[in-house]
This record gives sequence, C-alpha cells and structure tokens, in this order.
Amino acid sequence: GVRDVMFLYEDNRCSMTYMYEYPEYLKIKLPKKTARRYPAYELYLYGEGNYAEENKNLILTGIPVLFLPGNAGSYKQVRSLGSIALRKAEDVDFKYHFNFFSVNFNEELVALYGGSLQRQTKFVHECIKVILKLYRDREFAPSSVAIVGHSMGGLVARALLTLKNFKPELINLLITQATPHVAPVMPLDRYLTDFYTAVNNHWILKAQDLRNLTTLSVAGGFRDYQVRSGLAFLPRLSQHDSALSVVSSAVPRAWASTDHLSIVWCKELILATIRALFDLIDENTRQITEDPKKRMSVLNHHFVRHPAKMFEENPEAFTDLTGTFMWITVKGSKWTYSVYNDSDGKYFAFPLASHRKSYSHVYCENSMLDTSSWIYGCVNTNSSVCLEASDLSWKAELLPTTKVVMLKLLDYPSLSHIVIQVPPAAGNKYTLGCEFFKEDSRTVQLPVTHLFSFGLSSSKILLNSSGLLYNVQLQHFNQIYQAFKIYIDSHCQSLKERKPSVYRLHIPWSYEDSITVAKVPSLAEISAKLHVAQPHNDSSLPELNIYSSPDCQYEVILKTSLLQVLGQIIRFHAGAFPVYIVSNILLTYGGQLSTLRSTGQCSDFSLELVRTAKPYKVEPLISIVVFLQGFNWFREIWESLSLPEVDAAVLSSQDAWFPLVSLILFLFGTGIAYWSGVFFSTSLRLFSSLWLTLIRPTELQKDKLITPRRLCGMISLALLSWTTCGAFAVLIIYLQYFVGSYKPVHVFVTSVFHFQDSGHSKETSQNSSTHTVKAQSSVDSIPEATESPSNSKTLAEAVNSLKMHITILNLFTWIVLLNLPSLIYWFKNLRYNVRLDPDPCRSTAIILICILEILMNSSTSEVKSSKLLKIAAKVPLPLSVAMLAFGRMHLYRVPHFVTFSLLLHVLCCFV
Repeated sequence: GVRDVMFLYEDNRCSMTYMYEYPEYLKIKLPKKTARRYPAYELYLYGEGNYAEENKNLILTGIPVLFLPGNAGSYKQVRSLGSIALRKAEDVDFKYHFNFFSVNFNEELVALYGGSLQRQTKFVHECIKVILKLYRDREFAPSSVAIVGHSMGGLVARALLTLKNFKPELINLLITQATPHVAPVMPLDRYLTDFYTAVNNHWILKAQDLRNLTTLSVAGGFRDYQVRSGLAFLPRLSQHDSALSVVSSAVPRAWASTDHLSIVWCKELILATIRALFDLIDENTRQITEDPKKRMSVLNHHFVRHPAKMFEENPEAFTDLTGTFMWITVKGSKWTYSVYNDSDGKYFAFPLASHRKSYSHVYCENSMLDTSSWIYGCVNTNSSVCLEASDLSWKAELLPTTKVVMLKLLDYPSLSHIVIQVPPAAGNKYTLGCEFFKEDSRTVQLPVTHLFSFGLSSSKILLNSSGLLYNVQLQHFNQIYQAFKIYIDSHCQSLKERKPSVYRLHIPWSYEDSITVAKVPSLAEISAKLHVAQPHNDSSLPELNIYSSPDCQYEVILKTSLLQVLGQIIRFHAGAFPVYIVSNILLTYGGQLSTLRSTGQCSDFSLELVRTAKPYKVEPLISIVVFLQGFNWFREIWESLSLPEVDAAVLSSQDAWFPLVSLILFLFGTGIAYWSGVFFSTSLRLFSSLWLTLIRPTELQKDKLITPRRLCGMISLALLSWTTCGAFAVLIIYLQYFVGSYKPVHVFVTSVFHFQDSGHSKETSQNSSTHTVKAQSSVDSIPEATESPSNSKTLAEAVNSLKMHITILNLFTWIVLLNLPSLIYWFKNLRYNVRLDPDPCRSTAIILICILEILMNSSTSEVKSSKLLKIAAKVPLPLSVAMLAFGRMHLYRVPHFVTFSLLLHVLCCFV
C-alpha cells in the first residue's frame, strides 16, 4: 500500500519554468511596530532584470498579487508565477502587468505545529495594508489584493476572514495550490485542529459574506502523496457559488498530476494561472474585475472546460459567414476529411432536417488546435449558402490531440444546418470528422468488479461499432476504497497511420478527470480510483470516454487492483496509524499487568501482544456508538454529557470510512507494534552486552523511589519544560529513561556475578564463563545453576522489570514521536524566542517527567502487592477504545491516554 502511494504514480508530465533574467527579491520595509511584533517574518517584491531595477524605488503601477508559501516553504517559490507573468506583460507591451509580492514565514513547519498559524494570519493582514499603501495616489490604485497560497499558505489566506478587524473587500481573488482545506494531514496539536475548525465554521456560517470573494483550489492529484486531493476540495455550499475546486490532472492544457512541490513550478499549471489572471483584468480600472460572475467564468474557461478559443466575456451570438469559400453539402450521417496544403477554403454544410428523426446527437472533432472558430449553426439559409450563423465553437472542448463538440439536436430546434469551416492550410496537416448518432447506441454500461474479487475476475465489453466516440458508464463505482485497472485493447483493420486515441475517465460529481493518450493499435492501462466519494444526493455514473479512430475495435477490460485498494487505505488513513499502534501496545501493557497480578510473573511483550491485542475487544463498541449516533435521542444524550464526536462518525459523514478499514488498520498496527517491541528488546540486549563487556557490574543497592536527588531532577526538568519547550524536556527524560532501562540488566548480571563470587557455585571456571555469557546474552531465562532462593528471586525480578520497562519504553517512544514536530519548530526558531508559546505539550510534559522519573527506578516487586493493580490492569482496555474513538482525527489526544495509564502504574508503586 505504501509502495502504491509513494512510488506507483504517473511520470512527471510537467515542464520546468525558467527565468530569462536573474531573479531578485526586494525586501519591503515594514512599520516598526509590525517588524518588532513579527521579527521572524518579512515581505518581498519579486523582480527580474530591468523590471527589478525600475521597482527599486517602489513606484508601482501594476496589479498586486501576494504569494503565501506553505509548510517549510520559501518566499522564493513566487519566482515561477512572477517570471511568467512578466513575460506575458512584455507580450502586451506592459499595457497590464502584475507586481508579485511574497511573504517569508521563516520556513515554519505549520502543517505539524499549529501554534503559529494565527500569528502568520495577522502578519499577512499587516502585509496587505502595507502593499496597498504602496499604490496610494496612483492613477489606477488597487483597493484589493489577489492572493496565491501554496499548501498551508492557502489556509492562512482563508483565515484572514476570521480576523475581527479584517475587511473582506481587501481580497477578491484567492487561488490555493495543494492546500488541505478540509482537515489537517496530521492533527498533531489542538491549535492546528482548532484553527481548522474556526476557519471552516466561519466559511460555512458566513457564506453569504463571501460572495464577493472568488476562490479556486487546485489539487495535485495522485502524485501528491503529502496532501491527498480530497482534502483540497473546498466545502460544498449551495449558497456559496463562487468557489471552484479542481485536480491538476483535469485542468485543460495541463492534464498532469503534480507532486506537492512541483505544483508551484509546473509550467502548464502556471501558464493557466497567469492566463486567467490577465483575462480577469477590467480594462476600465486596470485591476482585477469586481464582477464575481466574470471571475467565475474566467476560471471555468481556464481550469474546467476550455473551448480552444481566447476568453471573451460576451461573445457575439451571431456571425456572417463571409469569404469566397466553396460551399459543399454533406448528406451522410458520418463524414471525415483530411486537410493538407489546401489552398482554397471550404464550408461543409450538414442539413439537420433529414437527421432529426433518426439521430439524437451530432459529434464533431478537429485536430487543428488553433483558437479560431470552426463550427457554426446555420439559422438563415439562402440557396444552400448560410447567411447568418451562431458560433458553436464555444460549445467545444479542448483535448490533448483534438478539439471536440457534441450537441443534442433537440436543444437547437431553430438550426437548419451544422457548418464546418476549413480555412486554407499552408503547410498544415489536420483531420476533421463528424457523425450523427443515437445516444443509446454509443453509451454502454460496464459493472465494476467486487472489492473481494482481488483481481481474479474481470468485466469486459467489446465495442464493435466504427464510431468516433464511445461512453462506457462504470456502474457501482462510487467509493474511495474502490480501485481498478482498466485495460483498453485497440485493434484496427489496416496499418495506416492514425491519430492517437484519447481516453478520459470522467467523474461527474467532482473535477478530477484524468486523460490518457495512446497510440492505435495498442494496449493502454488506466488506473481508476477516486479522490472524492459520490455525494448521497448524486446518482450520476463515472464514465470512460473513448475518442476513437473510426475503423478500429476496442475491448475494455476492468479488474479490481488489490495493490491500489491498499494504496487508497494508506492514502486516506495513514495518519491514524500511530493511534492503532499505541492502542495495540496499550492492550499489551494491560495484559502484562494482568499476568503479573495473577501469576507474579510479567509475560514477554511479543507473546502478550498476540494474546491480548484483539480487534474484537475494541471495534464493536465503537461501531455500536457510531450506529446509535444516527438517532437523535442518542445524540442528545451524548451532547448532554459534553463528549466529543466519535472520529469514525465524522469520517463516515465525509464518505472516507468503510466497515473493514478499521480492522485492516488495527492489524497493521499489531504488526508494527510487534516489530517495534522486537526492536526495543534487541537494542536493549545489544547495548547491554556492549556495556557489560566494558564495565564489570558492582553490587546494586535498593534505592527509594523518590530521593532528594531525583526530586531535584524532576523540578529541574519541569522548570526546563515551563521556560523552554515541553517536547524538549520529554526528549531528555526519554533518553534518561532509555539509559535507566539498563538497571534490570545490571541487577540481573550483578546477581549472577555475586552468586559466582560468593562460592555458591561449584562449577569450573569454564562453566562459570558460560554462565556469564548466558547472563549477558539472555535476560529471558534464569541460569539453571542458581541454587539460592533469594538470588533466584532477584534474577526473576530483574527479568520481569526489564520486560515491563521495554513495554513502557515502547509506549513512551510514540509520545516522543508525536511531540517531535513542536520540538523541531522550537529549535528552528530558538534565535527569536527561547520559550515556545503556545506549547501544545507543556502540561503533559511536566506530568510525564514526574511519572518517568519514578518508573525508571521502580521494579515489578513494588507493583505486585499493590491494591490498585487490578484497576491498573483493566484500565488500558477502555483507554484503547477511547483512543480509537477520539484519537484518529486528533492525534494530540493519544499522549493523554498513555499518561493516565502510566499514572496508575506509578500509584501502584506506592499504594
């Protein structure tokens, strides 16, 4: 599954963008108050060559665009947009041009630490005010700024509208690139999830106020394994019709999936963005138009359906077909024409009266990919010459090798003819084709194979007709966990050269189409999987559109791809893996405490994991709660108890959940937990052996659990946590605990040496040496030669303690990993502030310091006789259930559950 997500995607079809002159970044001076409040952040103006020199005095006359980088992103990523916009401005002699600004967020890790998102948002607000001041007193001074945000930069831009003193009219256009709008990729702290909740709730509740803001979200497709495209789709609101979400593979003239970084430099996508920006300019104000309808029509033109024509806001309804072109009437239902060096222009007229009774649609295609009009609907005719016609070229759609148009005849009752214009072609070679057909004859349905067919069975269909277009509807293909391989085998009657076939997988409920171009004849392979599941109120079917060669047969074979199904599970749910792993370890930990209570011996981690980590212990209860939450009475009781919503219910509402996914993730978690246990056990033995070869152990005295020295250590680390970073203190106590885990080994080997030196053993020095090697290499068995009961008891206690420490170390490792992002963020920003504020794990860190300082010096002998051991052994099970119920979409809750369990363990040492 991981291999499918991270390696098995399409090749990079993006071209690199290049600067023709050396890029320069002019630092904009900020007000002193702003610079003092945000010392780590900066604002820059992008420029190249002479343009950069001219702008050094900041006398700006262009249209301001602000670029916001994302997680660990650089302000220099603006150069692709800025450079291509500059070249485009040169093409129009600087009649219009854009000034691209960029914010330096110090490459902060905001996708992993949410504490600085609010700070970034407020800084961007200050930047917008500074930018607009630069244009004050200009002839065409802007009143708003367009924003382009990459990754988390797009979310920061949306968050501007949540600020109390922000005026919504300051931005009228927002373009986001690979921005996770729906939810964070890894919800590692509550500041991140709270920020998302605030932004998304505001956009839902204040949708009416957003009508003047046009938003475009572009997702990267399957190449982007960092942010899955489903997260980049803006919330669907009936009252918010000025938002558009597309996947880059569906964008006309790009048709390419991009990875998370290439989306900012992919030439095809950047060209589409810059063309759209120039088409959005109002000639009167020389700024981006204030008309929301025009903005949406421009974005639809460049990012959804491109008619292979230059954008026009109000194209002429009718036109006169003038010129000395020859008129030719075509009466047949099917027509193809090849053009090569034709010196005379022609009009081919198709009378509709004879076709209306027999056919429902007409389809035409043209491989000449220029932007001129080529197909018309004749309204007024005179002796087979069309006097007045409507331009049907606006109904066309651009594809990689051709432009096509399909018209339903009933929608055009006033048309008498369809007219195809073929202008003189000097040195050009292209083909045209038209055909009339009934929709039923070109639409076939293909049921998809079941998920559990595992690719062993297939669905097939043979397309025998010699048409130019086929639509294969894929029945029952509507869930994100479905994934298929589609093979299209084309066979042709003759070996003549043909234009390539185009296969398009069309998903009607979201703009996530993918296009494949294949030579004919050939065997093409297409992956079919979804970014967004079908909405409940949508009954449309996904389609495979085959734009075919006329004398070829096509066989379509569809199979379930198990590898890609696993890939979809990883793509949608990999972020929940830590929860399932820790849940397994916690169940094992509870099992070890239970066996310690019943037998007096602590069982081995691997054996206890196999015995206690069972999905039926946790999953049924969560499923029952999710089911009951469908009833209003249960939901009211749940809310009255102030309990958070179960994460599985939220995922179900987003159509990202299905019955078996939790079982699969739990089994993955069991496997990872098992091997992490093996790793810790092996590493402890390895380092212990190394340590014992260097140092001969001395006899260890039994210490109290709390000594003045340890108390000082606790207070020191607690102060460190409070004054710097909680995660830093957690890492220190973790390393201390890791070293302290050698104590049971120390006790074990010391006992053996003491046993040998005191004369209890009557074996030869060779046997004694053998026992020493045993002691060093295995801590799971007590030497057979041990005759002293007290010595035997000490050895057994050391083994039990070591097993318990391995499990606690395993649990604690995941706490450290989940808190690591805030530590990295703190370390990176240390020169600006010693104290991380806000700190997501400060209070948890102080509690953990006290717990682990005691546990690292404890042994199972104190726990065995505890009155609380029964409770401590039973608590991990409900905690595991609660962790899976409330931690899947809130990873920061996981350490709290583990901390509570370890707190009970500490109490067992005293009570």
